[in-house]
Amino acid sequence: MKRFDLYLRSQRIKKVLPFIAEGARVLDIGCSEGRLFENLPSRATGVGIDPGLGNVPQIHGFTFIKGFFPTDLPDAQLFDVITMMAVLEHFPENQQLPLAMDCAKWLKPGGRVVITVPSPWVDPILHVLQFIRFMDAEALEQHYGFDARKTPDIFGAAGLRLIIHKRFQLGLNNLFVFEKP
Repeated sequence: MKRFDLYLRSQRIKKVLPFIAEGARVLDIGCSEGRLFENLPSRATGVGIDPGLGNVPQIHGFTFIKGFFPTDLPDAQLFDVITMMAVLEHFPENQQLPLAMDCAKWLKPGGRVVITVPSPWVDPILHVLQFIRFMDAEALEQHYGFDARKTPDIFGAAGLRLIIHKRFQLGLNNLFVFEKP
């Protein structure tokens, strides 16, 4: 990863962290190298799952799985928080509602789903930055111009209540926080 990729990831993590309480059990879908877990409050535990997971990180209290959510999760223990940072835009539209339903199923009552997703006009910018080798923009070929404004409807249809929507990075990125009643 280039520095700019790392910077963007760190900014997403900073936006997500305030919604993860000390001692929470966390599922990070699309965890990459587990950087979120390195920044969590003490006593947090959880699972990182990613089909592209390479070297499995060793972070105390966290398990990493190379695989897909939810089919490859090893147990039926529920989570306090489920995170997806720059992940939803990689799912085809016909898989987004099932993904939201699975999140609701694996979340404790009162638990939260915390998502970051870029605005649709980000893709052309990322293509240029990738072309000039300013950033790697991993898996950019999987983007298809997902409209972040659809996110509340997708997760609302799964029974989750939107409690926060904020834009950041000059409006190029979105933070959504949903809660399970």
